[in-house]
Amino acid sequence: QVQLVESGGGLVQAGGSLSLACAASGRTFRAYTMGWFRQAPGKEREFVAHIRWNGGSTFYADSVKGRFTSSGDNAKNTVYLRMNSLKPEDTAIYYCAATSKVAPGTSEYEYDYWGQGTQVTVSS
Repeated sequence: QVQLVESGGGLVQAGGSLSLACAASGRTFRAYTMGWFRQAPGKEREFVAHIRWNGGSTFYADSVKGRFTSSGDNAKNTVYLRMNSLKPEDTAIYYCAATSKVAPGTSEYEYDYWGQGTQVTVSS
């Protein structure tokens, strides 16, 4: 089992920045790829980014590329999502997730474990 706990959401004005954290625990979680997803009201959950524990390679959705950065701290068993130049359309509940797949796609169904989510609200 893998347990994920997110933190760091909040309210920010457009153009501002926020950082989210996802603390992971459980067996062999470093073998996993960690993903970030978001779900806005009335919309389906969508892929934001993923990062591999081993090597730290990242992949981003086009909608956030160049604005969001995911990183990991192995010592703290935590991955981060730094969000810059936030837009009102970034408003959503953000989730971190874990998968045993080395090269997952962008579907939420490829992820086995999920955090509880944290609200990010960007005001115009």
